[in-house]
Amino acid sequence: MTIAIQFITFMLLMLVAGVFWGPWFALHRSLHTFTAPEFVKIVKTLGANMGGTMRILMPTCILFLIASVITYPIKNFVTLGFPFIILSLVCILISLIITMAVEVPIVTEIRKQTAETLPTNWETKRDRWVKFHFYRMIAGIVSFAFFTASVLVLYIY
Repeated sequence: MTIAIQFITFMLLMLVAGVFWGPWFALHRSLHTFTAPEFVKIVKTLGANMGGTMRILMPTCILFLIASVITYPIKNFVTLGFPFIILSLVCILISLIITMAVEVPIVTEIRKQTAETLPTNWETKRDRWVKFHFYRMIAGIVSFAFFTASVLVLYIY
């Protein structure tokens, strides 16, 4: 049972971290080069493509990570496995907080706009969105790394 939960968690964390990393790698580093109409289209497209999936994927990932913590066989801080899995959970929760507190409100606001109705400071919102997407991506990747390390510690030692 523990191995199955860990495997599912591993796959879900990989997908979540990939969803965070992919747009950053492919797009966010050059968003400052796009015009206002292009930016609005990008935000609307990304929101439409990922919003529904992430509403299911992220909570499912967090639930399986919690299940992995609960079923982790060695719950002590002597070996690094248990602290690593706790840190993995903390990091994915940080990514959720960034998503809900910063990313989603910006996307929601921009999705209501057109290129003509964007406020004059739209670049500031874009830069904030890109900056916090970077933080969220790092938190997701670090969560994946800590989870992987927790499983490796468990099965190697």
